[in-house]
Amino acid sequence: MNARALAEAERWLGTPYRHQGTARGAGCDCLGLIRGVWRALYTTEPEVVPAYCRDWAERDAQEQLWQAALRHLVAVDPCAALQPGQVVLFRMRQGAVAKHLGLLRGADRFIHAYSGHGVVDSALTAPWARRIVARFDFPDSTTP
Repeated sequence: MNARALAEAERWLGTPYRHQGTARGAGCDCLGLIRGVWRALYTTEPEVVPAYCRDWAERDAQEQLWQAALRHLVAVDPCAALQPGQVVLFRMRQGAVAKHLGLLRGADRFIHAYSGHGVVDSALTAPWARRIVARFDFPDSTTP
């Protein structure tokens, strides 16, 4: 399923950044990218996502994004090799909640929606790699 997820994410490259957006070509944020890939794979949303402000993670110290990923995706052993199509969850600052998502394109690249840049292919440099706190596979079932 991860190969299909990666192929779909590649179709989103160039989509402009839009907070809370989930539409390929029109705009999305990092969560919207993953939600859009999910919809392409399974045709429906995994759950209703409430509206969220740009600083939601600073207001709430709970790992909401991580917990949602655990509800719908398959956690990957952190010691396992990086694989294309895996969803990566990043902690952007030490001590902050994890609040950024991307999808691995390979061991050294990932696709993500980044404020001011849109959906881009980025190098998984050491500073990015250090921020990864969890990885997930898409479930094989079409009824997750």
